[in-house]
Amino acid sequence: MNNLVEAAQGISAAGFLGYGVGCLTTQKMRREFVRYGMPRLRQLTGALQIAAGCGLLLGYAYPLCALAASLGLSLMMLVALGVRLRIRDPFAGFLQAFVCFLLNLFVFQGYLAQFLDQR
Repeated sequence: MNNLVEAAQGISAAGFLGYGVGCLTTQKMRREFVRYGMPRLRQLTGALQIAAGCGLLLGYAYPLCALAASLGLSLMMLVALGVRLRIRDPFAGFLQAFVCFLLNLFVFQGYLAQFLDQR
């Protein structure tokens, strides 16, 4: 596997594990999800982010896990971009979601290429 893809994978895993834990435990994230208009999705979002972060870490040993986790996080970040546009979030919030989307899309394409090369 490409070292750059593996580095992006580790960065994404750390970020989403931290964000997922924050979704489940902090008042700041409770307020954010109210601001997003989605307070009931906070715990699900946090749990999915933790699961996907773990999937990215498992992906170092089991590449299919990284492929699935990075695809899931890419889709989650597309939804996040839509939410941030809907609430007219400042550019910085939009940029954060966009960078996370691109990072996970990069990991996904790296693992997809690896799987296609094996065929």
